[in-house]
Amino acid sequence: MSVPVISATPRTASVDPRRRPDVARLPKSSWLRAAAAERRIRHTIGRLPLRIRIAGTEQSVGRGGPLMEVRDPHSFFRRTGANGLTGFKESYTAGEWDATDLVGVLTVLAEHADALAPEAPERTRGARRAGEPARHDRTPKAARADAAHELLSLFLDETLTYSCALFRGFPAEHRLLPAAQHRKIDRLLDLAHVGPGTQLLEMGSGRGELAIRAAARGARVLTVTHSAEQQALAARRVRAAGAGDRVTVLLRDYRRVLGRYDAIVGVETVEAVGAGFWPEYLMTLDRLLAPGGRVALQAVTMPQERMPASRAAVSWAQKYICPAGPLPSTQALEEFTGRCTGLSVTAREAFGAHYAETLRLWRERFTARAADADALGFDETFRRLWHFCLAHAEAGFRSGLLDVQQLQLTKPAEGTPG
Repeated sequence: MSVPVISATPRTASVDPRRRPDVARLPKSSWLRAAAAERRIRHTIGRLPLRIRIAGTEQSVGRGGPLMEVRDPHSFFRRTGANGLTGFKESYTAGEWDATDLVGVLTVLAEHADALAPEAPERTRGARRAGEPARHDRTPKAARADAAHELLSLFLDETLTYSCALFRGFPAEHRLLPAAQHRKIDRLLDLAHVGPGTQLLEMGSGRGELAIRAAARGARVLTVTHSAEQQALAARRVRAAGAGDRVTVLLRDYRRVLGRYDAIVGVETVEAVGAGFWPEYLMTLDRLLAPGGRVALQAVTMPQERMPASRAAVSWAQKYICPAGPLPSTQALEEFTGRCTGLSVTAREAFGAHYAETLRLWRERFTARAADADALGFDETFRRLWHFCLAHAEAGFRSGLLDVQQLQLTKPAEGTPG
């Protein structure tokens, strides 16, 4: 299914300089840097299965494939010349370039990330948490949380699950997304051997769906979050599901959790703690897991060799989307687990293609609900930003530059050699 191009209005008329100053104004840059950027981009794209057409020229450059239309060459090359990757993304947000098949364009660029680095766009994980960039306004925290919830409501299904789903086949249908989210949750609960009487700890409450699903199996669940807004929403949903007597939603940093648990589950949380805290995160799992217990983690990963080059992508995500750290590699997670804990990685399965499908469904729904987004106060510039974010993430998984894994970590029973 093709997604219509989000229309671009003149940059000076559509971008609010108070909310997004770096999109509203062009960076200071010499014409020499802009000219160098144009030469570099023309040369690079000329070798790829991609086309670029620059306004004012009759022919496109490239070897065929999806078309990238540069509508405002002066601004586009000035931004990319001054700020490279970040400028490329800001230029899209400003409406200076577009593509009917945006995912196709970004997938080609992701597949050739080594040839394009460091100046051209690299993959970044799209959005762990949603909302307008807090650092560029003075909106109260509660109001930002409301905006984030409203944004998510535009594209998530009724489970409110903001992580990769697991489908039976492709292409996936929108109506099957809730079942696919439950299938993902059930596989994690199976990996952790969650059943009647299990004392389960969930690291990161999300919006409560996993805790509700675990309680339905007969488990007693403690789910922890550092977000007061997520705690309130998850607690409401738990009560509405009739699971309030089996689920406790606690506002607490994961490092301050006490007790021992038969099983621990974390869905796309290890990426959020930051690379410097991966050992501490894994050591905390080890401390909290009872002997003979199991941990089931779902994590977005990237190849080990790409981790150093991901810093620029992380910087853009931090600036416009959410606080985030570099993504781990499977190798890094396994090495830290073996070096810092008594846990062992006993099962692992990758299903990155399913994340691409999840993101496609989110992106299509978000695009279809542009009028609703406008009514909620998300202007066209922000809609372009979020559309790019979802498309860029999808491209990362379609290209194989990103993956998502479910890992089982086990702890020896007492008296069993480690």
